[in-house]
Amino acid sequence: MSFATRIASLGGTRGLATALALLASAPAFAQAQQPRPAAPAAQPARPAAPAPGQAAQPQQAAGPTVVQVKAEPSQPEWTKVCGKDQNTNTEICYTTRDFVSDQNQPVLALAVYDVKGQQAQKVVRFVMPLGLLLKPGLRFAVDQGQPIPGSFVMCLPNGCFAEAPVKDDFIASLKKGANLNVSVQNQVGREITFAVPAAGFGKSFDGPPIDPKVLEEQQKKLQEELQKKSEEMRQKMLQSQGQGGAAAPSAQAAPKP
Repeated sequence: MSFATRIASLGGTRGLATALALLASAPAFAQAQQPRPAAPAAQPARPAAPAPGQAAQPQQAAGPTVVQVKAEPSQPEWTKVCGKDQNTNTEICYTTRDFVSDQNQPVLALAVYDVKGQQAQKVVRFVMPLGLLLKPGLRFAVDQGQPIPGSFVMCLPNGCFAEAPVKDDFIASLKKGANLNVSVQNQVGREITFAVPAAGFGKSFDGPPIDPKVLEEQQKKLQEELQKKSEEMRQKMLQSQGQGGAAAPSAQAAPKP
């Protein structure tokens, strides 16, 4: 629900900028993108020698790091939101969901846009974590299907926005698929693939949009949860600072020998 409530408008990228600004960073991804330490020089890994008369086989490159994500707990289903672009008077619907790590830390958000009218089109938009190589863009595919390239559009302090146009065959495959595999590259060029569960997408995409009143209530609940978490973090910081400050006076108060 959080991706949908962060989008202030359906047309253009202004609302999506708001979504990026509110997206939290992803500690789980930050851990996944750290390069692995190289083997010590004294203990290099050596391939086995080929048998006599047998040609040496080339080494296979290591595969991508796969990060399994799950749906945001407060968003039990995909959410479909519909409205009109005030500039073009075009009806736009998007089906969206947020995804988190096993520790319920925000990782990425996904929205599939269905633009009606004379210039009908479908677009997939992502909010991705920081720390990625932007020039290669991203690639995404349903299960083992043909990857579709996407481009990063802009980044804000808490996330990067990417998108790609898609066709009806992609929508059809996503409705039936198990995962949407989103592949990116981190700072050292290592490929990271997010396995995004697609269950329930088709039901929401083909179903009715959410009631605006329900959407407003969910947005209110989300804001309350964010404020609660912020207050809990503030209290922990104050408590930690208090404990650190209490140790110093006790040492000063000790009697001199």
